[in-house]
Amino acid sequence: MNHDVLLRSSGVVSGESDLWCTYAAVRTLSWLGRIGDLPSPGTVAGFLASRRNADGGFAWSAGMTSDAWATYYCTQALAELPADARAAAGEASSAWVWSTLHADGGFAMTPGQASDVWATYYAVRTLVEIYGERPREALFDWLAALQAEDGGLAWSPAHAKNGTSDVRACYYAVTAWSTATGGRGPLPWNRERLTAWIRARQSTAGGFTFQAGDTTDCLWATFRATGALARLGERPRDPEGCVGWIRQRLHPDGSFTRWPGYPVPDVWAAFCAVGALRELGADLDDVADGVVRTVLSFRTPQGGFTYRAPDLASDVLTTSAHLLAGRFADAGARDALRWTESCVLPNESGVMYMPGRGSEVRCTLWALSAGAFRDDAPARAAVADWLTGAIQNPDGGFGYWEGRASDMVSTCAAAETLRMTTEEPPAAALRGIAGYVASCETEPGRYANVPGGRPTLRATLQGLRALHRATGGADGTRVADALTRHRVRGGGFANEGNRVPDLLSTYEAVLTADVFGLPLDADHLGAFLDSVRTADAGFAWTPLMATSGGPLADCLGRRLELRLSSARHALPPLALS
Repeated sequence: MNHDVLLRSSGVVSGESDLWCTYAAVRTLSWLGRIGDLPSPGTVAGFLASRRNADGGFAWSAGMTSDAWATYYCTQALAELPADARAAAGEASSAWVWSTLHADGGFAMTPGQASDVWATYYAVRTLVEIYGERPREALFDWLAALQAEDGGLAWSPAHAKNGTSDVRACYYAVTAWSTATGGRGPLPWNRERLTAWIRARQSTAGGFTFQAGDTTDCLWATFRATGALARLGERPRDPEGCVGWIRQRLHPDGSFTRWPGYPVPDVWAAFCAVGALRELGADLDDVADGVVRTVLSFRTPQGGFTYRAPDLASDVLTTSAHLLAGRFADAGARDALRWTESCVLPNESGVMYMPGRGSEVRCTLWALSAGAFRDDAPARAAVADWLTGAIQNPDGGFGYWEGRASDMVSTCAAAETLRMTTEEPPAAALRGIAGYVASCETEPGRYANVPGGRPTLRATLQGLRALHRATGGADGTRVADALTRHRVRGGGFANEGNRVPDLLSTYEAVLTADVFGLPLDADHLGAFLDSVRTADAGFAWTPLMATSGGPLADCLGRRLELRLSSARHALPPLALS
């Protein structure tokens, strides 16, 4: 089987472009006045345009639902490209962005989801900078409610009541205000307390951390802190020390690394360093050539960028998929696991999708399912503490990463991860999970991904599994009813209706049936696997596709094959969407 996947001692490489990396690369080149150095900008525009959905929004990857995060990155990066390149991307509309406006005045990542400051920042910048439209006045009341007792700003008004301030939240909120008002409107917060809180995050070394109590400075925090202060008309407590600390991150290869001791120059380190130096008014001429040369080396054949040289850009999901599918010899598996376990930020305990990014709930579940930290009890305990402390939202649910509003996929992934990392999760955390799941119930036994959303098979199965993990009291008859509704006669299960089956829904159907002790229809599953098996022994996402869906699809298909062969091959609790 050939997926153009290259194994390195650091993990497994997918070879694919990443949206966030592509945005960061394009923005960095633009800030340096070097967008003209970008070879074939039309291919970059083509990659970005491939993320557009029929509803007018953009998605993280082709086939996923639109969200404010992806829509911001795609439209902003397209706007930086030459006009003749971006023309091929077609016309877009602001209607989808407005569909994410929440009744409380903030914006949600997807329609119907709770508002958060990440999504509000993305939506406001997209509306103002791309479409030339102004947010409504209710936005400013929502932003004002983000100030916590300590003076900093939090992820949402509900987070602010618990005192959860973060430098990133400060930047996103202040920038949303500045973008909406041109920096001239009344400030919604107490300026002195907010400025003091941000300045207090600077260490004596010169860099910044995200939160009070963090121990390691990083470029991401430094960029967001300097950006927030600049929009407030303020400076860091020690601006010269900050410039010096940033320049200490300059690698001999010509670009930057994220934090002390982290050895690899990557695209977001370049993005953060250049961005922070610009905010501080520092000269960039002496670093521009090296940064541009390094960033351009991160281009992929698909037209976008990844986080480092493509043949070395391992990621946790692809590596975990190979481990779970048994694609390694013993020594290779050990090396891959050790690399996966290293993908943890200094101030967080969850696992990142790619090194240098923030920890993500789904990636942490995939890594643990693949065997990460199996023999490291302190690391597993730290993951559990991270889930129940830093990132469980006030509504009891979980989002993809810290500060992002809750959804069913992430909440179920968190419940499964807690089961794997601690024998006795805190009762309050489990009650919160059960409460969030209940808020997503549209009618008895049917669940949506977010409150008020449309019920689907996967959201229903995830909700029932999360309830089972949290309370032990979920009803197996509800699982049986859901499987009956979405069972496709010719094999497999459909997420909506019962006509077109797909691999994700079928995997979750078999997984959930096993959890609740329901029997497996081997002939039905076998027929589905035959319909999605590809000529190269991989697996397609649906029978309508002729080629493999890549390492993640192949992993799910292979695990279903093993389950079909024997009940002893239990399915790991994997979820993607």
